[in-house]
Amino acid sequence: MSNYQEHSLDGASPVDLVVALYDGIIRFLYAAIAAVERDDIVGRRFAVKRALAILIHLQARLRMDIGGRPAQVLSEFYASMFALILQASVGNSPERFEEVIGFVRTIRDTWRQVAEETARETPQATPTTKPRVVHLSAPRPPESESASRWTA
Repeated sequence: MSNYQEHSLDGASPVDLVVALYDGIIRFLYAAIAAVERDDIVGRRFAVKRALAILIHLQARLRMDIGGRPAQVLSEFYASMFALILQASVGNSPERFEEVIGFVRTIRDTWRQVAEETARETPQATPTTKPRVVHLSAPRPPESESASRWTA
């Protein structure tokens, strides 16, 4: 990782960090597509492994005791994306990877909007300001017999 990349998120808000993780998933899925197109099995596996690691990280950081229904929805979303990425990898399917990218991009854009709104509100925030509640709904991936219903 370059020095710029190591420090580019210094001082970033927690929401900005979440957006960066979603960007990482998208970047690795595009790398997986490129690897599929050049018949690079090792490259595809590496890219898929990195995307899945980010999903696992996001899943592990969910606070079900605090997050309530939004945390549950995100947990289900991460589990679905995990299963779809595995299907795309096993099937060597750029189309399936693109489908997952679309789902992840939708959620990433929602988080980006939250980051922008939070940045606008931050100068007026005080220690007694109550946090704003954001309701997330994850896009539903298509149901299939091979789709995992696993949740953590």
